[in-house]
Amino acid sequence: MSLINRIPHEFYKLFTSKYTEYYMTFLVAIYDAMEQSYSVLGLTEKECRAVMNEKIAAAAILWDAENYDEEGVFLTRSNMASVCLKHFEDWGWLKQDYDETLNSYVVTFPEYSQMYVELFARLMDESDSQERESVLAIYSHLYTYSVDTEKNNEILKSALNASKRLVRMLVNMQDGMREYFDELSRQKDFKGIQDVLVKEINNSDSRKYAILTTTDSFYRYKEAVKELIVKNLDENEVRRRKKERELTELEPGTPAFVRCGRAIQLCDEAADIMFRIERQSDVIERRYNKLIEQKTVFAGRAAARIRYIMQEGADGEDRTAVFVSLLSRSRKKEEMIGELAERTGMSSQYHLMSQGSLYSRKTSGRDEFVPRALEQETQNGTEEMDSFVLKPLYTHREIERFRKKNEKDGVFQVTKDTVRSVEDLEKLFFVWQEATESAQSGEEIELGDEQESSSGFRYSALKIRGR
Repeated sequence: MSLINRIPHEFYKLFTSKYTEYYMTFLVAIYDAMEQSYSVLGLTEKECRAVMNEKIAAAAILWDAENYDEEGVFLTRSNMASVCLKHFEDWGWLKQDYDETLNSYVVTFPEYSQMYVELFARLMDESDSQERESVLAIYSHLYTYSVDTEKNNEILKSALNASKRLVRMLVNMQDGMREYFDELSRQKDFKGIQDVLVKEINNSDSRKYAILTTTDSFYRYKEAVKELIVKNLDENEVRRRKKERELTELEPGTPAFVRCGRAIQLCDEAADIMFRIERQSDVIERRYNKLIEQKTVFAGRAAARIRYIMQEGADGEDRTAVFVSLLSRSRKKEEMIGELAERTGMSSQYHLMSQGSLYSRKTSGRDEFVPRALEQETQNGTEEMDSFVLKPLYTHREIERFRKKNEKDGVFQVTKDTVRSVEDLEKLFFVWQEATESAQSGEEIELGDEQESSSGFRYSALKIRGR
């Protein structure tokens, strides 16, 4: 039976109670006490009530008012622990068993209840005891894989999970920053702005941001992560080609043949995981830069809001609107307006804009239009080939598949049927570029006569042979 089917219907009453916060605190306290207890069976009911009474003593509950729970039981400081413990047992949060040795009832957490209580503990813990999401953690996993003789792919999977956790953390930090933007825009005085800034500085996201930008050394380890990915990919490709050569020399069906085939599959899996880590690293960098930009904009908006309040004053009750409202309800409205007009002296007629206003009309005229002859741009007759860089439109895996498709017995041979589209022509250029850049590795490169495919593409014949 699955865990979700074991949960009783009354289990969810805890979330609909007005004492949900206290119930969660009591459950976490009992769970922590049970982990520190030497008892194998669990805590006795007396011990559970003692743990809850400690939390009740520190809780700010207004006992002067009438406190009734959902079952209609009147709660007091003395009976709240017993009532809550009975609710936990009736609702299925705790399981009650009788211990003959202790001659008393002991309580334990069912498996489904334990998952919820661990979640409550994480929600209440600001420090978050889990492994800290950081670029340094990704770097550590990749470095461990590079020095591991067994080349265990589980290490790469841990690096991929660490990168995903870091992306989720950055996304949560961006969402939290947007909430602070909305809260800041609603503030109408200095005290409100100060409260928002203090909360933004002291929250957990800001502490993680400080670690990410200082202790974690994001940009330094970001480049180191990319270098390790390239290094591990190259070493993984060398191992895969070596295993492919060994596979051709083994007899099919033998244990050595099966092990060699399994090693090739592991190499392909490792390459796929590292490509995914590389994509996650690019996403992390974009998210990180966006977060820094949001921090800067948030500080600018806070400063602009402060300058606005200094110039316009704090937004309080509009006295003009109050005065107009009083006039509209008064029976002596005409008399009051007349007296106001007599006491208010005007030296000149009212203008929306006057010469002494901040606004001043622009008097300088526009420059006179003078037509000019069109100048022809001179183009250089020679083009510098060094400035030509082909935009990388393909991944390493797509280029490698193209090379394997035209490779036979470890030799890459270009024929008339190699290039059938523009994409194939660009991939051929990348294969040639990669081979020339890594020429010191021992590969022999030969260029032949010009070839023309059936689609009309012309290119030089190319042969790459590995030593």
